[in-house]
Amino acid sequence: MPARTPEDLDREFERALNAGDLDALAALYEPNATLTPQPGTTVSGTAAIREALAGILPGKPRMRITPRLVAQNGDIALVSGQWQLSMTGPDGKPVELAGRSVEVLRRQADGHWLFAIDEPFGVNA
Repeated sequence: MPARTPEDLDREFERALNAGDLDALAALYEPNATLTPQPGTTVSGTAAIREALAGILPGKPRMRITPRLVAQNGDIALVSGQWQLSMTGPDGKPVELAGRSVEVLRRQADGHWLFAIDEPFGVNA
């Protein structure tokens, strides 16, 4: 479902990740968007973002995000989301992560919102 408000985009990310739906996850990003999949690593573009997101799906992630609109100016929005993630690590052991994301979103011509910049670990990463 397209995100009709900036906060809806984090909710759609949560839904797609919990469903393990890589196509739906990748569709939440603009073609030239950037994503920081882990601190110190940034990827850009659809193929690289898709590859980064595909890397966590084998761990059967379960995420909960509470989004908050920080600021909006026309078709640009700044959103922060508090999130918790549970999954199985590559070694088979449980992994628990939490953080506060910082995201720049852009409203598209059809009215729905996509990620332009996604910093899941926030500005302190």
